[in-house]
Amino acid sequence: MSRGLLIRGGRLVDPAAGVDASRDLLLRDGLVERVGEGLEGAAGDAEVLDASGLLVFPGFIDLHAHLREPGREYAETIHTGLAAAAAGGFTAVCAMPNTNPVVDNGPLCEHIRARAAAAGGKGARMYPIGAISKGQKGEELAEYGELREAGAVALSDDGKWLADGGLLRSAYEHAGLFDLAIIQHCEDKSLSNGAPMHEGAVSTRLGLAGQPAIAESAAVARDLLIAGLTGGRLHVAHLSTAQALELVRRGKADGLRVTCEVTPHHLVLTDVEVASSSFSTRTKMNPPLREAPDLAALIAGLNDGTIDAIATDHAPHHPDEKAVDYESAPFGIVGLETAASVVHDRLVVPGILSLERFVWLFSPGPARVLGLPGGTLTPGSPADVTVFAPEVRRKVDPNRFVSKGRSTPFAGWELQGAPAATVVAGRIVWRAE
Repeated sequence: MSRGLLIRGGRLVDPAAGVDASRDLLLRDGLVERVGEGLEGAAGDAEVLDASGLLVFPGFIDLHAHLREPGREYAETIHTGLAAAAAGGFTAVCAMPNTNPVVDNGPLCEHIRARAAAAGGKGARMYPIGAISKGQKGEELAEYGELREAGAVALSDDGKWLADGGLLRSAYEHAGLFDLAIIQHCEDKSLSNGAPMHEGAVSTRLGLAGQPAIAESAAVARDLLIAGLTGGRLHVAHLSTAQALELVRRGKADGLRVTCEVTPHHLVLTDVEVASSSFSTRTKMNPPLREAPDLAALIAGLNDGTIDAIATDHAPHHPDEKAVDYESAPFGIVGLETAASVVHDRLVVPGILSLERFVWLFSPGPARVLGLPGGTLTPGSPADVTVFAPEVRRKVDPNRFVSKGRSTPFAGWELQGAPAATVVAGRIVWRAE
């Protein structure tokens, strides 16, 4: 039996268990052993983490992160990505398969899991996501049984929407044999044409080509129809438009097996940011920043339960890749170390989002989307804990990021609320200075 860890004196907010009260947590052998008041007597020689004045949550889970390894270790590695996740309060991340080579087979999936294990308890857990199609080429299905056996928790071609409807039908059917969800980046590229920003009044004024909102909603509509035909599980990644959200809402009402996630940047920024930042490539991501009505619809979706999770879409690039003109720059920003603070400061502090929903969207929601361990701190659950300081104010300084990535639209923002400690399998893997 391990020495254990006692998290003492914090306010435990565990929505899945219906708990919001002052409680101690005793963690041992990787699991929650006891939850209660005054557990010092039962803790023995356990290490003590004083959480007085702090919030204690079931560990945050990110459904959507790009760790770049193998193939682009100059931008991020599994080790730096998992360490950055821990610094952002995440106890687990799901790694997208768009690496080089693509994670479309069992041996490579096992390799990246081994690389994560080699981190030696210095960061978050990692759950690999396998590719839908071989090489993400959209031509032939990957070996789903092999990927599942190697630890894959879902399937996605990530930035490459599977446009072949017949192949998607087969993907749903085959993935269902292994209880795997299909995660789609819903973007009909015959409509979006790879444009660098959202199509609207701002793109017209700036003279930039734009992606119309319908490029997303048309793809969502097609994917929902095929999911209904097959009974497949669809998870819509980084949903960004009001129309797509309404389609998901209707799909859920009709009993379809559909879930969705949104990102912090789509909840607090609009396409106006492209202009006000003087074309900073830190505002270039895909899906692009949308308009104010879309942002308002997404916030409503957080509150009414249509949206299941908040994910980061952490997409690091080498600084040189982003230091080019707007149209040439790659899509993507980092998000692991800012996500929780941005949402807390901009939505929880002003009362737009309740603390309970905040926790749900970062923990039990993501866990339930993919059937992952965690999402609660009831006895017997994984000892993964996010300890959060709700009153602390910190300025976002990309130069202090643990991630190799530095591109964030939140640089210089002062935010209220930040992770204080991250506990994975009963061990403190990160602690605020």
